[in-house]
This record gives sequence, C-alpha cells and structure tokens, in this order.
Amino acid sequence: MYIVENKGGAIALILFAILCGGSFAPAMSFMERRGRLPQHIYLDYSIANFLVAVLIAFTVGQIGHGKVGMPNFFTQLSQDNWPSVLIAMAGGLALSLGNMICQYAWAFVGLSLVNIIVCCMIVVLGTTVNYFLDGRINRAEFLSPGVACFMVAVVLSSILHSSNAQDKKEKLSSLGVDFTMRFFLSEEQKKGYCDENTASNLAKPGTAEFLAEIEKRRSIKAAGTSTTRGLAVVLFAGLCFFVFSPAFNLATNDQWHLLKKGVPHLVVYTAFFYFYLSGFVITVCVNIWLLYRPIAGVPASTMEAYLRDWNGRHWALLSGLLCGFCNGFQFMGGQAAGFATADAVMASPLICTIWDIILFGEYRRSSRKTYFLLTSMLTLFVVAIGVLLASAGHRKTA
Repeated sequence: MYIVENKGGAIALILFAILCGGSFAPAMSFMERRGRLPQHIYLDYSIANFLVAVLIAFTVGQIGHGKVGMPNFFTQLSQDNWPSVLIAMAGGLALSLGNMICQYAWAFVGLSLVNIIVCCMIVVLGTTVNYFLDGRINRAEFLSPGVACFMVAVVLSSILHSSNAQDKKEKLSSLGVDFTMRFFLSEEQKKGYCDENTASNLAKPGTAEFLAEIEKRRSIKAAGTSTTRGLAVVLFAGLCFFVFSPAFNLATNDQWHLLKKGVPHLVVYTAFFYFYLSGFVITVCVNIWLLYRPIAGVPASTMEAYLRDWNGRHWALLSGLLCGFCNGFQFMGGQAAGFATADAVMASPLICTIWDIILFGEYRRSSRKTYFLLTSMLTLFVVAIGVLLASAGHRKTA
C-alpha cells in the first residue's frame, strides 16, 4: 500500500485534483446543452465514478505490505470499523446528492456561477470545520487570507453573473423575439439522444443566435424560469457539498473516537471505496426513477432508451473519471497535509470557467465591465490557490 506522507507530494496531488475538478462539470454540461438527457448522463457518470474508487482501492490501496496501523484494503474489509464506514458512506451520499442537484442548477443559473457559489460554501464552512477536526495542523496565518480571497471572489462572481446576464439580454433583444418562447423538442431529443455533429452548425459563440440555439437544443428547459429558485437550489447543493469533506476526515481519523480500542482507522483508500459505493447506489436508484418521472421539463425515458443511447456517452464517462480522480487526489493530499488545505480543490472554478469560455462561448462578445470582472475573479482564484496551499501542514501517520 502506498501512502502519501510528505507535504510536496500532497500539494502535487491537490493541484492535479484542481485540474480534474474543474474539468468534469463542463464535460457533463457539454452533453446536456446538446440535448442528452441528464438521467442518461448521470448514470454513465456514476458508473465511471465508482470504477475510479475500485481502481484506487485495488491498486495503491492493496499492492505491497500494509504499515503499522494501516492495513491493506482487503484486510480492512473484514475489520470491525463500521462507525467509520457509515460516516464515509454518509459523506458519499451528501456528495452524490449535491452533484445531482448541481446538474439541474447549471441550466438555471449557469455553469460558472453554480460552481463558484458551491465551492465558496465548501471552503468557508468545510475548511473551518476541517481545520479544527485536524487539530489545527494547518497554518492559520495563510488559511484565513485564502478563505478571504474566496469570499471576495464569490462577491465578484455575483456581480459578474449580473453583468453577463444583462449582456445576454441585450443580445437576445436584437432577435426581436421573446426568449421565453416555448422550444419544441425533436423526436430524437425526446428519446434522450443528442447529435454532437450538429455543434459545428451553431452560430458564432457569444451571438444572440448562439444563445437561442443553445436553449433550444438543451434537455433542461431553463428559459423563463426564476433565477431566485435556481439560486435556492444551488445553496442547498452547497450545504450538501459542505458535509462530504469533514465526513471523510472523520471517517479516516476518528476524531470522535467511535472505533473500538485496537481497531485501526480506515485508510484513505478503504474510506474512499465506501464513500463512492454509497454514492453509486443512491445515484443509480434516483436516476432510474427520474427516467420515468422526470423533473425540470426533462422528457421521460426508459432503461432501454438509456442502454441504446451511445451519443455522447464517452463525455459522461470522462466526466465521472475526472470527478473520481479529483476526489481521490483531494483525500490523499488532505490525509497528508490537512483536509483544510485540500479544500483548495474548490478553486476548480478557475479551470471550469476557462472550459466554459472554450466550450460554450461564455462571456464572448461581452461588455468591458464583464471582462474586467471576469479577469478580477480569475486572478483572485489564482491567489486563493497559492495562499491555501501555503497553509499546508503535516499529519503524523505513526
């Protein structure tokens, strides 16, 4: 079993986690905007997600000999560690619920804003809890300014969202039509299929025609819906996300002393396996139910239609792999350097916004005010990453 124990290795893992975490959401949103049903997307995503946990547990969690107080993966499966297992599974349920909610929230208030609000809630609330759970091993003189940078970034993101929404409204008004008009789905879309090849036929990114075409083709119909409702959904998702990192921390370090004397703590790989096992079960059950009882104006589907829908499946699987490795690297780095520092992964909106611009043409042809706010927000995220990583501590493993 391989355990990351030095600060340098932990920081490298956290940086990789930021890259993966900022890339998985655009991959999911990419297919939803092209008409693939969110239920189909999330079922594929969940399968790939769980495969990452299995892969990590069976490789770095099992290869070689265990260490003192750190048994290999298979050894831990038979130990009396159920209190920690249940906490890990609760964290997985919270993360999966948050991810499912976010998939719909992206359509209502935008990919960038959703990720920024959610990530800032995680950093402010989750980092504070993790700091105290970890016995204050992180450097508070860097941790506090890093969290402050996130807070300023979320304020700027709110202003940016308002400015960008106004820019879009002005662009769409040039079409001379009501943007809240009802768009009719094609028969292909009703069955949950999408055609990636038609992406090249879209109007130029940033134009009114481009925005209208996106709304027409996407599977979740958000035009004309209440932004307030969307923000409320985002805040609920943020509360779900806030729980998962402290829960994983508790599962691996047993700060509440729930395990019997002599029972080793869950190693990060075993906790990660149970974490994603619970998430896999709940997401598969919920999304199969949503196939037949959809919400948010999404067409109904069937298991047969899902199994036959291969258009864009590779994007959903890629998204699940990226998210899985993001969380895996985050937890591995957090176990060595402190979970409060590992929450720097929530700076992934830096990467997400870049993908948002590249894939969806977001912020293109916008006003100077929007460009200024966008630059300021991204700069603050870069600063926040650097400051939070500087707060890294060192957890004693023996």
